[in-house]
Amino acid sequence: MKKPQSLHYVIAAACALVTTFAATAAEQYPSRPARLIVPFAPGGPTDTIARVVAQQLTERLGQQIVVDNRAGAGGNIGMGLAARATGDGYTLLLVSSSFVVNPSLYKDLPYDPYKDLMPISNLAASPNVFTVHPSSTVKSISELVAYAKANPGKANVATPGIGTTPDLSARLLGLTAKVDMIAVPYGGAGPAVAATVGNQVPIGCTALPPTTPHIQAGRLRALAVTSAKRSQALPDVPTMAEAGFKNQEAETLQGMLVPAGTPKAIVDRLSKELVSIMRVPAVQTKVTDLGFYIIASSPAEFRAQIKAEIAKWGEVIKSAGVKVN
Repeated sequence: MKKPQSLHYVIAAACALVTTFAATAAEQYPSRPARLIVPFAPGGPTDTIARVVAQQLTERLGQQIVVDNRAGAGGNIGMGLAARATGDGYTLLLVSSSFVVNPSLYKDLPYDPYKDLMPISNLAASPNVFTVHPSSTVKSISELVAYAKANPGKANVATPGIGTTPDLSARLLGLTAKVDMIAVPYGGAGPAVAATVGNQVPIGCTALPPTTPHIQAGRLRALAVTSAKRSQALPDVPTMAEAGFKNQEAETLQGMLVPAGTPKAIVDRLSKELVSIMRVPAVQTKVTDLGFYIIASSPAEFRAQIKAEIAKWGEVIKSAGVKVN
């Protein structure tokens, strides 16, 4: 009489079968086109980077990677769509910093940043920059803080929108320096930069890419960048730490994620390809021309960054009382 198999043996056999199936699927991946969701409208920096990466992935994977723009609700619509997708490697997501800010900004979020999506890599990042009109007497961050203290209620700062990293950078400086920095959110970086260039608002805090041309042309004066190191695009502009204000680092990330449940072999394959892509000279030129610098972190590094930034910006949002309507 055949001896019945133990439960342990059955479970082990099942696990082996699942592992074999996953490995086979990964070896055959991709066998059809995939989509890369961008939670913003076409034309912005995240969309531009997505299209560069999608073209490179298409060539390397042998299947078309189609960019799918799903803008709205501060990126929540597209990120929620990706979070509900099947974890099979055929849905990718490229996010900006709203991914780590929105969990503290919105009450009803259509995704759990820890459970619903798996980090692949933070491909690139760009700091924010504090600016003033060239006619301003303010020439440094210290003088900006002094201005804010001497002129209560007048230190208005044009930002791209409530909860964006430039918006939170302005609020963080106010909290740190104990001055009233009044964030004036606009509907994007373009209008915020234009308001500062036009001297309609005395101070600007915006991402580097759309602001750099105006600084280089003399239409704006840069006071400091929020990166840990000086920007190659603006080597003469000090960091916030160099300007005397530590722990003000803030960058706009460009991160790739996939839905939860995506096989590890596929995650590893995508991670390897993305790191390689970000080393291609033409890609590096395109990305740096946008005002970003290359990071190409590992899944583990990106996961740690997400955890740290959600905690950091959550504290700023709470302390500054930031709310969305």
